[in-house]
Amino acid sequence: MSSINYAEKIPNNVNLQNDRTLQRALEHWQPHFLQWWREMGPTDFESADVYLRTAISVDAQGWAHYGTLKMPDYRWGIFLADAAPERKIGFGDQMGQPVWQQVPGEYRSTLRRLIVTQGDTEPASVEQQRMLGHSCPSMYDLRNLFQINVEEGRHLWAMVYLLHAYFGRDGREEAEELLARHSGDTNKPRILTTFNEPMTDWLSLFCFTYFTDRDGKYQLKSFAESAFDPLSRTCRFMLTEEAHHMFVGETGISRVVKRTLEVMKELGTDDPARIRAAGAIDLPTLQKYLNYWCSSSLDLFGSEISSNSAASFASGMKGRPDEQTYQDHVLREASMAIETPQGAETVPMLNALNEVMRESYLKDCEIGVKRWNRMIERAGHALRLTLPSSRFRRQIGPWAGQPVDTQGKLIAREEYERRLEEWIPSERDRAFVHSLMQRVIEPGKMAAWIAPPERGINNLPVDYEYVRLQ
Repeated sequence: MSSINYAEKIPNNVNLQNDRTLQRALEHWQPHFLQWWREMGPTDFESADVYLRTAISVDAQGWAHYGTLKMPDYRWGIFLADAAPERKIGFGDQMGQPVWQQVPGEYRSTLRRLIVTQGDTEPASVEQQRMLGHSCPSMYDLRNLFQINVEEGRHLWAMVYLLHAYFGRDGREEAEELLARHSGDTNKPRILTTFNEPMTDWLSLFCFTYFTDRDGKYQLKSFAESAFDPLSRTCRFMLTEEAHHMFVGETGISRVVKRTLEVMKELGTDDPARIRAAGAIDLPTLQKYLNYWCSSSLDLFGSEISSNSAASFASGMKGRPDEQTYQDHVLREASMAIETPQGAETVPMLNALNEVMRESYLKDCEIGVKRWNRMIERAGHALRLTLPSSRFRRQIGPWAGQPVDTQGKLIAREEYERRLEEWIPSERDRAFVHSLMQRVIEPGKMAAWIAPPERGINNLPVDYEYVRLQ
């Protein structure tokens, strides 16, 4: 078991004090991070006392310690899962060889790019969500938002540590750039499009944490398989925190569905206009938000046919999530049929790994959809929520820019343009949802558009004062 030393200026379990050069470099980066947090983190809540979870060790018993503190005082640090003794590479052309403790020279630039791209998503989501505290539907939800924010900040630290520790001057420069780019910035946007999307309402937050953080889970699980052992250990620990982010999304959408069904029962109708007039989010509008954020997140897996994914797997840099569940770990003989607008194309499995991961992701996403549909069915309504086709609204890969409906059917471009507002939120839809975003901060009270959670945090009651506003 590897404990975390909170007496250090930078809490860590990597014996940072034994590498003075690295420690000084990270201590130089630390004030830049804190300045970024003050400028781009949750707006106007620096003095709030928040009930937050902090890791005190990386084993199952110690990673969740609860206490009240101000967010700028949160002890961000560097935590790696314990090393697996005599770990071997589990896939690719070097399968069975010892994992790497240093970066092989031939993979240096590719590994740095992969780490930077992952690292860039962490502060980006904090920036996207920075204004949402002003429209929280409850104090419980406000605390969950802040928990996500501080953990995304620590996940940034995780990637910055790798850049500083293993990539020399290039890594230090990349770490500075992670604070220089900003979500939605015209001149220096975040690397991935989804992380430049504006987020002005909590329905978007719940969809983001359900779909986009779930993509994050799959990316972290693929890195957890990496032959580069420090990256693997870093991501294995990050996954313990990522689960809470997806929990916020799944339970948030569940509570929206529950409240909407209550209003439908009270009114005796499923008419969207009457449901909106009663201050709830009608199910067709929820479906549009699911379509929007799911399709946006699907692009994060990359193109269906990718030489980069083939090279990353063959070299051992990036595996498939849960690699041990597969039979073939080399894939030199396997192939896969990929559907393109021109028809099916058989490609080497190595080149289709993005699509393999995307298919696994969609199956995972279906679990929550089935749960929400059971709620709707039990309430006696015929409507069923669905996931859009993986071809819908794509911006990369063979389906990029193709006029495809939510069922995956190619249609005329004129029809696609005309019907797009049937499938994703229109300006009117967004304005309506935004109109519901009135802040509720009295302990135990909820906004009218969302049901209370089933239980509080860490066995505390729902009406606990999770955030004390100054």
